[in-house]
Amino acid sequence: MRIRLTEDGDDTSAQAALITDDGTEVTGNGHARRNPSDPAVPVIGDELAASRALADLAEKLAVITQRDIASSADSPAPPRSW
Repeated sequence: MRIRLTEDGDDTSAQAALITDDGTEVTGNGHARRNPSDPAVPVIGDELAASRALADLAEKLAVITQRDIASSADSPAPPRSW
């Protein structure tokens, strides 16, 4: 697992990447922008962007898992809401 953060002024972007043993990579992206009326605390933008990237990654992994379960099952799996 790797999280890459980039900052540009009041904007922070994050990319969370999960790389499996077979080399498959799944990534999630997140973004945070500081409100000009908020104090400048860069770590908060980092945390928010990273959490959004991880949430995006988790959603993508859930979709992949659902697809893998459906393709390996004898009967179709019911849709799930996460």
